[in-house]
Amino acid sequence: MVQIELRPMRVSDAERFYEILSNPNFTYFEVNIESLEDEREWLREEAKRREENKEHNYAIVFDDKVVGGCGIAIDQRRKHIAEIGYFVDEQYWGKGIATEAVRRLEKIAFDDLDIVRLEIRMEPENTASERIAQKLGYHKEGMVRKAYRRDGEYRDCLLYSKVR
Repeated sequence: MVQIELRPMRVSDAERFYEILSNPNFTYFEVNIESLEDEREWLREEAKRREENKEHNYAIVFDDKVVGGCGIAIDQRRKHIAEIGYFVDEQYWGKGIATEAVRRLEKIAFDDLDIVRLEIRMEPENTASERIAQKLGYHKEGMVRKAYRRDGEYRDCLLYSKVR
């Protein structure tokens, strides 16, 4: 098992996150951040989102370096349901970092946030994320049509879930 640390995101992480998310090979995650200042502003609002129990986001630290981010977004109408999301720097793909991050997010969601149902949504072409979901015992529920928007068009995604 890979050794990582999850810690709350900080405004000082902005440059590193922007660097990771600006990678042109990073195609399976919609990023609405267009500048470093946008990233800083998003991170400044993080404490408020956490306090309002909307999102609980973390930096992924490996070998004392921020290598990605992950989080739990709580459905605001059905507060027992949450979605897990994550991203990892391309240099660290395939090392088990995202798998371990999801494993830790599950524990936080189920044990600390009283979540009953966790979901992971991914593009059908994102076989790496699908393997993570399968490896961690998520159940494939199927295809959700036109579920999110990227590059100006609505796209389908696979839905995996795990219940407590």
